[in-house]
Amino acid sequence: MAIRVAHVGTGNVGGLALAELIANPQFELTGVNVSTPEKVGRDAGELCGVGLDTPTVTGIKAVNDLDAIIAAKPECVVYCAMGDTRLPDAMTDVMRILAAGINVVGSSPGLLQFPWGVMPDKYIARVEDAAQQGNSSIFISGVDPGFANDLIPFALAGTCQRIEQVRCMEIHDYASYDGIEVMTYMGFARPMDEIPMLLQPGILSIAWGTAIRQLAAGLGIEVDAITESYQREPAPEDFDIAIGHVAKGTVAVLQFEIRGMVKGHPAIVIEHVTRLRPDLRPDLPRPASGDGSYRVEITGEPSYAVDIIPSSRKGDHNHAAIAGAAGRVVNAIPAVIAAPPGIRTTLDLPLVTGKGLYAPSTLVTT
Repeated sequence: MAIRVAHVGTGNVGGLALAELIANPQFELTGVNVSTPEKVGRDAGELCGVGLDTPTVTGIKAVNDLDAIIAAKPECVVYCAMGDTRLPDAMTDVMRILAAGINVVGSSPGLLQFPWGVMPDKYIARVEDAAQQGNSSIFISGVDPGFANDLIPFALAGTCQRIEQVRCMEIHDYASYDGIEVMTYMGFARPMDEIPMLLQPGILSIAWGTAIRQLAAGLGIEVDAITESYQREPAPEDFDIAIGHVAKGTVAVLQFEIRGMVKGHPAIVIEHVTRLRPDLRPDLPRPASGDGSYRVEITGEPSYAVDIIPSSRKGDHNHAAIAGAAGRVVNAIPAVIAAPPGIRTTLDLPLVTGKGLYAPSTLVTT
C-alpha cells in the first residue's frame, strides 16, 4: 500500500522533492501547502519546476492552509518551507504536524538536523514533547549541512584506525543559483561594509553547529568550543548572475570555516568556498571538476580525500546538489515512519540505500 504523504513548500528543494513524491509509486500525495498567493489553486504537478520528466496532472490543488494538510491525515509531511529566515514559524509548523500524529521529513528547520548543543534545551524539549504526543518522528537533512557532512564522512571514518581531523568542504560557483533570499542572507552582491545575517557573530556556528556536533557524536568526542572565521572578495567589475546584477565592489566571493575544537585542536572543520565567477580568488580551493563539488578529507590512518561532483541531466551542479538534498529526505520517509518517536538523525536511522529507485535509462547502452 502506498504511503500517504503531504508536502509543504515548493521552492528550490521543495519543488524537486514534490516531483519525487508524485513520480514514485510508493507514495500517495494527499495535499500541498504553499505560501505564495500565485501558487494557490494550481495543480501540484505544475509546481515541480523541471523535476518531473513528463507533465503530470495530480488533481491535488495547492492550498495555503496547514490545517487542511493535517486534516487529510497523511502518514508523513515533507517540510521544505524556508526555515533560515522564519525559524520560529517553521518550528511552530513542524510541532503542530508532529503533535497531530504525522511524521516529518524535510530540509528545514535546519537546526533540527542535530540540535543538541546548538539549540536551547527548552526548545528541543518542545519538539520532543510534540513528537511524543503524536507518537511521531522528525528527520531534517539536506546536502550541506546534510549528507556531505554526516553520511559520507561517517562511511569513511568507519574504515579508519586513527582519526586526527575531519574536514568537509563545499566548493561551488553560485552564479546560476536563483535563490535570492538565500543569496541575500549570505551577503552576495551586497556592499562589502554590510554584514549579512549569515556572518553576524555566532550565526555560522549555529547554522553548521549541527554538523559539527553530529560528527563529534559519531566519533565519540566532546567539542570544547566552536570557532568561526570568514573572508570576502569584491567583484572586480560589474557582471550579471541568476539573481540579478553584481556591481563592482560588492561581495563576489565568500570563504568561511567553522571549527569544532577539542583540547585546542580543530578536530572537525566545515569549510565553504563560494564564488560568483570561477576566475575569482584562484588561490582558494577549486572544485574537483566543473563548477561545483563537495570534498571530505580525513587526516589519520588511513587518510582520505574524496570528491563528490554532483551533475544532472536537468541542470547544472547547483541543480544537482539541490536534487540530492531533496532525495535525501524523501528517500528516508519509510525509515522515519518506522522510527521511534522523537528527533531522529543520521546516527539513528538505518542506512537508506536507494531501494526501489533503479530505473535503467534509454541513454545508457552498455
